[in-house]
Amino acid sequence: MQAVRICDKRIWVEQASRPRRATGFARIRLRLAGICNTDLELLRGYYGFAGRPGHEFVGVVEEADSAFWVGKRVVGEINLACGSCDWCTSGLGRHCPRRTVLGILRHPGAFAEWLTLPEENLLEVPASLSDEEAVFCEPVAAACEIQEQLGRLRGERVAVLGDGKLGLLIAQVLQLGGAQVHLFGRHAEKMAIAEAVGVRVGGAGEFDVTVDATGSAAGLATAVGMTRARGRVVMKSTVAEPVSLDMAPVIVKEISLVGSRCGRFAPALRLLAGGKIAVRPMIADRFCLGEAERAFARAAERGCLKVLLTP
Repeated sequence: MQAVRICDKRIWVEQASRPRRATGFARIRLRLAGICNTDLELLRGYYGFAGRPGHEFVGVVEEADSAFWVGKRVVGEINLACGSCDWCTSGLGRHCPRRTVLGILRHPGAFAEWLTLPEENLLEVPASLSDEEAVFCEPVAAACEIQEQLGRLRGERVAVLGDGKLGLLIAQVLQLGGAQVHLFGRHAEKMAIAEAVGVRVGGAGEFDVTVDATGSAAGLATAVGMTRARGRVVMKSTVAEPVSLDMAPVIVKEISLVGSRCGRFAPALRLLAGGKIAVRPMIADRFCLGEAERAFARAAERGCLKVLLTP
C-alpha cells in the first residue's frame, strides 16, 4: 500500500505492507484524511517524530473481531490506552501513561491506504454526515475539550487567538456553548467563516478566558496580555520551537494556564451531525496520498486552511 513517512524533517511516500490486525483491533480502509497543524509541526521536528503521521480520518472497516463493525463508515479516537490504569478507569484514557497515539506516538497514522485501531476507539459516522464533514471530528473534539475542562462559559468574554483551522472551530464551539466569543486573526476571509455564525471579530479590553490557537511561539505571551486578573489562558498551540514566557504577569494577575489537547469524539460528532459547525468553507484543497509532499507544502502556505488527502 501507499503510505506517508516523516523522518529527519523530510516527507515522502513509500510502499508499505498492509497492516496486520491484532485481536481487538479493526483494519480500516481510508476514505479521507486531513492535514492539521500538528502534522506540519511533526515535519518541522515536533516530538522528535519519525514514522507515519495522520490522525484525522474517515474510513470503512474491512475486518474486525465484531461483525457489527465490518462495512461501517467510522472515525476513531486517537489515543490507544491500556484500559486498566487509574486514568483509564476514570474515563481519561487519553492521559494513560502507557498510551500510544495514532500518527503521533508509537502507532502508525492514517496517512496510508489502510490503518488499524482498537474497535473500542471507533465511532460510526451518521449517514447524514459526508466524509468531508466527518473528517473534522478530531479537531472539533479538541475544541469541545475546552468546555469539558473549564465548564460552561455561558456569558463569559472569550478571546480566541488565531484564525486557522483550530481557531475557527474553537470559536464556533464556544459560541454555541453561550460564550461571548471574539476571534482575533489576520485574514478577513477566514474570520468571515466564524462571523457568519455569530462570532465577533476583534474587540477591546481584557477577557475572562483567552485561547491561544495561533500555532506560534509568540501566541502564549499575547494571550496572557489579553487576560484579566484571575482569568484563564487555554494553551492549544503545538509548536516545534521552544516557547518562552515572562511569568511575572501570570503571577501578578493570578492567571491560570490550562493545557488542552484531545477531546471526546461523541460530542463532536453530535455537533457536526446537527449541522451546527461550518466546516465545508474551511476546505482549501485536496490531494491523493501519492502527492503528500505537495499536500504538506500547500497546507503550510500562509492563510491556507484544511487540506485533505484521499487514497
